[in-house]
Amino acid sequence: MLKEYPHEVLAAQPIGAWTGEVYRRVVGGLREQLAVEGLTQPHWWTLNHAAGAPGHWTRAALVERLARYEDLGLDFDAVFDDLAARGWLLEDATTGGMSLTEQGEAARLRARERNHRVLRRAQEGVDEAEFVTAVNVLRRITANMGGDGDLPA
Repeated sequence: MLKEYPHEVLAAQPIGAWTGEVYRRVVGGLREQLAVEGLTQPHWWTLNHAAGAPGHWTRAALVERLARYEDLGLDFDAVFDDLAARGWLLEDATTGGMSLTEQGEAARLRARERNHRVLRRAQEGVDEAEFVTAVNVLRRITANMGGDGDLPA
């Protein structure tokens, strides 16, 4: 059980410190679970985009969409090449559009279950209304600080 604090003490907490701690813990947990499959977050993002819109995403379009989220300095071309070498990702020779193979989809589903375990753990004891409020507060703070508070398209 979490220790209770007075409202005024909580209101004075440094939001940046808490959001940073949450980021390190949640993203660290996700990265740890993806590593079990030999994946990074860009691998995961690629698998999901290729599964969600088969043949739509090219290398250039996907890099443009995802680069702002990647904070480890990974080379997206190396990620795409790795997924192709595993036999999980196909690229159309004419359009460059990416799609998953059956093995790629199976790997995506395994990774998704691993990620869901992390997210379920992160949300233990947090009801849906509290979670929605937290997301909306973070969206507002992001927008207030000059970022894009809209959900990713």
